[in-house]
Amino acid sequence: MNELNISIIVPVFNEIAQMPQLNKRLLKLKEQGVKEIIVIDGGSTDDTFAAIHADFIALKSEKGRAKQMNAGASVATGTWLYFLHGDTDLTPSQLNLSLRENVLHKWGFFQVHLTGTAFMFKVISWFINHRSQLTKVATGDQCLFVRKNLFNDANGFAEIPLMEDVELCKRLRKLHKPICLQSPVLTSSRRWQTYGTFTTIFLMWKLRLLFWWGVAPEKLANLYR
Repeated sequence: MNELNISIIVPVFNEIAQMPQLNKRLLKLKEQGVKEIIVIDGGSTDDTFAAIHADFIALKSEKGRAKQMNAGASVATGTWLYFLHGDTDLTPSQLNLSLRENVLHKWGFFQVHLTGTAFMFKVISWFINHRSQLTKVATGDQCLFVRKNLFNDANGFAEIPLMEDVELCKRLRKLHKPICLQSPVLTSSRRWQTYGTFTTIFLMWKLRLLFWWGVAPEKLANLYR
């Protein structure tokens, strides 16, 4: 099997209940020939770090997705960096699709499909996908991928407590046009299910609007929690 020159970077925090399934999904990607899978724990207080599969590179860093993903990128040796949230399922076929389609591009992301059977999750997915395709700005659950040299040139993620993915996309789109892959990655709707669909929709749009208005990410993070 030819080695894929890809580093998959996964931030985790207190995800012991999700680790068996996450390990299983990541092993499928590893079996495709992915060069390395880097899982970064942000100081979990459960057994998340110990549960990281031995075939992966396990790191510890300060809490915060931006800090964790930057820590993973700093040791990554792949030409391509794929930033994958633990809630998002990137399949081997989608990985191969991205490699075929991104030859002429330097960064991109996937469309997304929320889990769950409720009709509203389909509506939410539709709005997320059309918004990101129109604005060329994606969120982390859409599996951002970027050439490592471009990521380094952009100085990586801004180490802010929220909106690090949006902020990076806004800088990257000034440098190169992204590719938006139509094959949707599956991502968990557990936040919508836990806190309520409409409450979460309102919160997400409120946070994005406030960020656009220049409200400090630290203040937004307090609202998000």
